[in-house]
Amino acid sequence: MGQDEKNQRTAQTPFAQTYFHGTKADLKIGDTIEPGYNSNFGQRKNAKYIFLTATLDAAIWGAELALGEGRERIYLVEPTGKIEDDPDLTDQKFPGNPTKSYRSTHPFKVVGEITIWQGHPPQQVNAMKGHLEHLKDQGIDSLNDE
Repeated sequence: MGQDEKNQRTAQTPFAQTYFHGTKADLKIGDTIEPGYNSNFGQRKNAKYIFLTATLDAAIWGAELALGEGRERIYLVEPTGKIEDDPDLTDQKFPGNPTKSYRSTHPFKVVGEITIWQGHPPQQVNAMKGHLEHLKDQGIDSLNDE
């Protein structure tokens, strides 16, 4: 096997599976996102899980609904351990996993940032925030609080 052929076989394939994380945290490439911070949803207690998605739309929602005053950001992340379906957005509430949303107890490594993206219309974001507040008022919490 020639050197060029060997290099082609061992070269990494970037973005074989792309994952996104929407937030207001100001992070840099190489930083890690870890569990233990206050959750944006449910009872807003220290989160056991962190979340990522394989769809840009779900990451945009994550950034738009994140608590805090910082700028909305979407990072490309790489899981460092096992990921599983997010029960708030999968079989327990919706069939399958249409938003390709996942959770993990293992850190995510920031490998890039999406700097140009189109958010949802403000009225749609406000309606979603109102819906989440209504669920909270009814005592319907995130399945991730369990």
